[in-house]
Amino acid sequence: MTVFWAEGLPVGHVLTGSDGVSRTAPKPAQGAARKLQGAPGTVSVVICTRDRPGELRRCLSSLPSQTLAPLEVIVVDNASATGETKAVALEAGVIYVREDRPGLDYARNTGAAAAHGDIVAYTDDDVLLHPSWLENMAAAFDAPEVGAVTGLVLPAELATPAQLHFETYWSFGRGYERKDFTPKAFMALRNAYPAWEIGAGASMAFRRTVFAAVGGFDERLDVGRAGCSGDSEFWYRLLAGGYVCRYEPTSVAFHYHRNTEDGLAGQLFHYMRGHSAALLVQFERTGRVGNLKRAFLGLPLRYGRRALRRSQPRDLYLEREVRGYLSGLGYYLAGPKRP
Repeated sequence: MTVFWAEGLPVGHVLTGSDGVSRTAPKPAQGAARKLQGAPGTVSVVICTRDRPGELRRCLSSLPSQTLAPLEVIVVDNASATGETKAVALEAGVIYVREDRPGLDYARNTGAAAAHGDIVAYTDDDVLLHPSWLENMAAAFDAPEVGAVTGLVLPAELATPAQLHFETYWSFGRGYERKDFTPKAFMALRNAYPAWEIGAGASMAFRRTVFAAVGGFDERLDVGRAGCSGDSEFWYRLLAGGYVCRYEPTSVAFHYHRNTEDGLAGQLFHYMRGHSAALLVQFERTGRVGNLKRAFLGLPLRYGRRALRRSQPRDLYLEREVRGYLSGLGYYLAGPKRP
């Protein structure tokens, strides 16, 4: 993967995927990174982690070089089995909070409750942050209707076939142009709104006030419960509540993808488990039937077509995806519903 840079920020790339096809993410027309001005308030950084002290230490090492100093850095220890996570957090001089209920959205909500900043920015322990990540993330909240901002996430390495497969077909990157996802567009789309295109949970931020307005992350979702999609369900809810969600590519992070085939297979199972469960949660919360159409018509048809062409590289993990999809439907239908 070749990344093009301008003024210290990535502005485009070329990737030769696991199928041998070259894919180009074009550079913006102006040919240089757009500069943002000022942060509209203080920022708390939240890192949720579980039993990965080495990855946490690496992530924390990229925070002192941030061009905008956060008000606070909060490490939420999500039921780690040992005291190593706490030791790493205290060694780095950050705030340590423990959440004993396993599940990423429990941890995210605990982080939001502990935060004092006007903006709450989230990243993951398997991420390295560009020095201007926080400054440009915060500066993108330049209008009161912007309730959430996500950033550009590039691969930190592509050292194994599993990492290349993920970047080819499941990339966190959303391009190099700012995009606003608006309530108007949300309401106009009759099918399931693709909230998953807004960004990645590895690099996202919210006005702290939105948690009181629309509630916290749905704790039925994400790792340890339904696999993932707590982030996209929350973006979906913000759009339904009248907020703009913004993708800001000058806020850059680098993610270490799963480096083994077994690790990737498990990840894709959980992705689809969370996605199908989130579709039903979104229907439950909003009554928008497009979610049911995708869950019970769109995805089965898509999987059926892919099953007929199983020779395609993308379909290497198709069975795990389908099992995850079915598991997510079963999880939601058998589980508790909101009152």
